[in-house]
Amino acid sequence: MAPTATPDLAGRTGRIRPDRPMVAVRGLQKWFGPLHVLKDVDLTVAAGEVVVVVGPSGSGKSTLCRCLNRLEVTSAGDIEIDGEPLPAEGRKLARLRADVGMVFQSFNLFGHRTVLDNVTLGPVRVRRVPRAEAREQGLALLDRVGIADKADHYPAQLSGGQQQRAAIARALAMRPKVLLFDEPTSALDPEMVNEVLDVMVSLAAEGMTMIVVTHEMGFARRAADRVVFMDDGRIVESGTPDEFFAAPSTERARDFLSKILQH
Repeated sequence: MAPTATPDLAGRTGRIRPDRPMVAVRGLQKWFGPLHVLKDVDLTVAAGEVVVVVGPSGSGKSTLCRCLNRLEVTSAGDIEIDGEPLPAEGRKLARLRADVGMVFQSFNLFGHRTVLDNVTLGPVRVRRVPRAEAREQGLALLDRVGIADKADHYPAQLSGGQQQRAAIARALAMRPKVLLFDEPTSALDPEMVNEVLDVMVSLAAEGMTMIVVTHEMGFARRAADRVVFMDDGRIVESGTPDEFFAAPSTERARDFLSKILQH
């Protein structure tokens, strides 16, 4: 059973550090051949801030997310993580990816390894954590996301929601500075969505820096400090959830919300 989510995040005073940019993106451009996917994107995310990126399909949301840990190579522009430029390759890039956790829509767990092995593999191989310590920490993280009883199961023996919670535990095991979520609930059956969102809400309440690409408007209202709306490769507007949902400043955002919120 998933842990109980924090229902109200309004009391997180002091959680955000505006004086400490955790992610800074300037003039980001991305082409796939002739297709211009990201167009001069600027974005700053403070330590402890939860930014939810929304927009229509094909607007560049997932590409932006994947550029932040260099799963996609940028065409132009600058990205800094905790004040350090995004490395191009090699050991520095491996360390960067340890600091920037990623949760994918398709889980990406190793099917031939147990859930606990999936969680401990990164800390042991990348962070050089002793196996016994990694196992203890891994079990604690699986308990945190509500699936401690699944530690010795294989991913195929878990529901989609349980697999995604295992993927979140795996990302947390690396003790990242920031967590990226690329549509983490889009591959789940509707009844499994909330168990994953509950974990994400609790992480937000605890002060994890998060960038979340999602179509879950309820999560954006509930957990985001800021909602960023993208369209056609650009950030069209950015504001608090109250500002964005009650009074979007652009016609394009108003049109998007009118279509997505009427269902």
